[in-house]
Amino acid sequence: MTRKQAKRRKQRKTRHIRLPKLPLGRLSVPLLAVAFVVLSYRFSTFMLDQPIESLTIEGPFQRVTALQIEEAISDDLAAGFFSVDLEGVRQRITGLAWIDQANVARRWPGRLQITVTEQVPAAVWGASGLLNTRGELFVSEARHVPAELPRLRGPEGMSEEVARRYLAMREQLIPMGLDLRAVTLDPRGAWEMKLTNGIDIRLGRRAVDDRARLFLDVAAGIVASREAEIAFVDMRYSNGFSIGWKNGNPAPRSAAESSGDRMVAELRK
Repeated sequence: MTRKQAKRRKQRKTRHIRLPKLPLGRLSVPLLAVAFVVLSYRFSTFMLDQPIESLTIEGPFQRVTALQIEEAISDDLAAGFFSVDLEGVRQRITGLAWIDQANVARRWPGRLQITVTEQVPAAVWGASGLLNTRGELFVSEARHVPAELPRLRGPEGMSEEVARRYLAMREQLIPMGLDLRAVTLDPRGAWEMKLTNGIDIRLGRRAVDDRARLFLDVAAGIVASREAEIAFVDMRYSNGFSIGWKNGNPAPRSAAESSGDRMVAELRK
């Protein structure tokens, strides 16, 4: 009796499990087709990946030459027409000091076409740095600093913020017949501006946006009408501003005659 039970247990352990049959015949045709396409693509690419025969470089070339661009990408040109890394080439070109943007494209059968845009200096940063129209520092020490460019100064890394304030103020001053010559942000966070007529505008550290708005709404009108007499405008007051006159104190004037406000300009020698 014991032997029969052991035999039955053994039989239970050796049961066979049948797996479902895979339709290998149906899968083989698509797999072969995919493999054929991939191999054909790689073979054709290998056969057509000829050396780069020529370059076409287009741009204004006022600060950078075509030869400098070609030298910067000479190592990349060793790759074939199809295998060359276009993005890598573009990054090497834009890495040059005076290049703002670059476009690189293949032109069959073996030519690369490169179009570059140079940086446009919009302001001087510090002693000899140059900012572009976006307020980005693209040259830290320029050999030649155009005398006509506005002068912006500030702590390291603050060039874009200083440029934004310069552009915002200038946009509203131009219709009044005024323009900015310089904007300075000192290490303590105090702002000061100089107009092209030589008048200093002192905004200080606190409520700078409000003080700038007050200057545009009220003081700028006085400056525009009497710029030959004014040395500076000090906006660092809670209830108004003061004007520094070049030759003594003229008769007191309201700081907000046109708007009806009661803020009075304190006149200062």
